[in-house]
Amino acid sequence: MPVVRPAAGAIARRLPRGGRDNETNHTLKHFIFVLTGAGVSADSGIVTFRGAGGLWEGYKIEDVATPMAWKRDPALVWRFYQMRRAQLPAVQPNDAHRALARLEIEVRASGHGFALVTQNVDNLHERAGSRPVHMHGELARFLCEQCGLSHGDLTDFRTDAFRPCPKCKFPRVRPDIVWFGEVPYRMDFISEALASTTIFISIGTSGAVDPAAGFLKEARSRGARTIVHSLDEPGNLSSRDEFLPGNASEVVPRLVDDLLRSLS
Repeated sequence: MPVVRPAAGAIARRLPRGGRDNETNHTLKHFIFVLTGAGVSADSGIVTFRGAGGLWEGYKIEDVATPMAWKRDPALVWRFYQMRRAQLPAVQPNDAHRALARLEIEVRASGHGFALVTQNVDNLHERAGSRPVHMHGELARFLCEQCGLSHGDLTDFRTDAFRPCPKCKFPRVRPDIVWFGEVPYRMDFISEALASTTIFISIGTSGAVDPAAGFLKEARSRGARTIVHSLDEPGNLSSRDEFLPGNASEVVPRLVDDLLRSLS
């Protein structure tokens, strides 16, 4: 279903389908907060967006991932995201995605609270059965800067033609992606969830991109158990955190099994 949002100045951010606001309360036995980054999708063949030298898949960040880039050269930005959108049907969720979906189902069925917040813009969590909050937006969606409509569409990957808004007919929608300098989605929900968190799990993140990089510290400061997975130690790791190195598709299923046993 399309979602209509008011368009005024800095565009108000859409309320994603994931994340139940009524689950962020202190009456639950446990509240598990999972934050995922590029590492969880790397084993599915999705190239880590941030590469060496600050390049994103060979492009400079300022050329494809800022509002000024869209204003300066919309054709380049459109082509970049259309090429990335075209990759989605060719990749599949991996064992890490599927394990997290199982964790969500079983944790909620046991009466605990759960939130999956992802920095990723792919749709692999959904396809595995999860209901994530996409704090950085979604490749599968477009946003109209004129009327505020956000709508999903994975039927047209042409790089040489802009798409009009299906509601107001504005001739050029933009990717529904949170660019550098813009406010991520659902920060109110995320703050409330962090305040209730008893177990915080970071999977496949660099620990270098704010505001998500600060979530681990916030959970730690509130006394939550903190579990961190990454190929290499992220920059925000502390000696208080449980660090699990390795590929997400191998590490996460084992972690989920251990967590479910400890919660049963």
